[in-house]
Amino acid sequence: MPAESVDLIYIDPPFFSNRNYEVIWGDEGEVRSFKDRWSGGMDHYILWLYERVEQMHRVLKKTGSFYLHCDWHADAYIRVQILDRLFGMQNFIGRITWKRHNAHNDSKKSIPSISDSIFVYSKSNKYVFHGFWGKMDEEHQKRFYRHKDKKGIYGLDNLANPKPRGYQYEYKGYQPPENGWRCPQATMEKWDKAGLIYFPEDKTKRLRFKRYLYKDKTVLIGDYWADMDPYIIEKGDAWDDIGNVQGASKERIGYPTQKPEALLDRIISASSNEGDVVLDAFMGGGTTIIAADRLNRREARLLLQKTLLSPVFEVKLHKYDYDTIRYKEAFEFERWIIEQFGGEYNEKQRGDLGLDGRKDGAPVQVKRSDNIGRNVIDNFSNAAAGYIIAFSFSNGARQEVARMKLEEGLQIELVSVEDIVPIAKKPKLEISFKIWD
Repeated sequence: MPAESVDLIYIDPPFFSNRNYEVIWGDEGEVRSFKDRWSGGMDHYILWLYERVEQMHRVLKKTGSFYLHCDWHADAYIRVQILDRLFGMQNFIGRITWKRHNAHNDSKKSIPSISDSIFVYSKSNKYVFHGFWGKMDEEHQKRFYRHKDKKGIYGLDNLANPKPRGYQYEYKGYQPPENGWRCPQATMEKWDKAGLIYFPEDKTKRLRFKRYLYKDKTVLIGDYWADMDPYIIEKGDAWDDIGNVQGASKERIGYPTQKPEALLDRIISASSNEGDVVLDAFMGGGTTIIAADRLNRREARLLLQKTLLSPVFEVKLHKYDYDTIRYKEAFEFERWIIEQFGGEYNEKQRGDLGLDGRKDGAPVQVKRSDNIGRNVIDNFSNAAAGYIIAFSFSNGARQEVARMKLEEGLQIELVSVEDIVPIAKKPKLEISFKIWD
């Protein structure tokens, strides 16, 4: 995908807590790859996600925004080890807390987790942002928006500075509050000209700001999101006005981590304009595509196309079953698996010196064992890049590989035999991008 071609990216990747995320597709290969993905612990998960977010950072425009949806299991690691590194701490816009459901009594000894985090980053200080909008309940509207004129319904807001050392000036005979005004005189004049200042008849009383309900009776929202009621308010960073997709909802399609359309509507409306390109690199249930299309944005989708794999080497031992392969003579097994991997076997056969072959110039080491441990990784770490092939790997081995890549830049890849053997039998998935108008 071309660099700097996307205006807004929202992703809802598999959570660190959700180890069976891909089982719903019924693809045995996908289930296995997902389980292996987290078997190395947090470092392995962070490395897996880092490599993908790195590519998303590449395709995001300098004026674009990036939203990442996660839960408490890994949110701190994701922010510090991925987002701050790639986007920079200075481009952190905010953290939205989305209340996905009410508290429950799962445990008497722990705090129930009822919310997700959505981290928001930009690529520069010039990014699109129209504010977050959500519905206001009628009781709030009746209490605070009690006035009406030709422009519509409005409430009166305070113009006094909440802290000392505000702007001190008299305005049209009205004295400043004790802490001063919250805006300079030029801004006051601008608001006055726009009809946004309320002047009480008694000049001993305070000037007030006329805050109108916006289009469709809307007001802004912060960063805590949670309940959709008749009127819309400006929201901050806690959203409790958007509920999760319920079983009886018309939106529900059966996808286990499906997000409500209202959530994506709010994000897309806030951080993009009509005609902009919106990307959801994980897609999931397709909610982002639906919301983007409804809001007249263009969607960059991921297409999966099955094509036949062009053989780059001959499969000589396809007649052997798993047990036959597992207990082959050591050197014969090494030669066979390296050839299946697309590498070149080391004909010298000088024993287990750590170099059984090469692939694209990188060393390959083969271990005909299960649950390969961290000591093998440490002994192989003098190579800047390379592959270790075995029937399985311990969590410690996967954690060490992830740590070395994140901290030392070493590119060591752990490859299980079962990841290699099916390559000659299964079609390859090619991923391509297309932007829909």
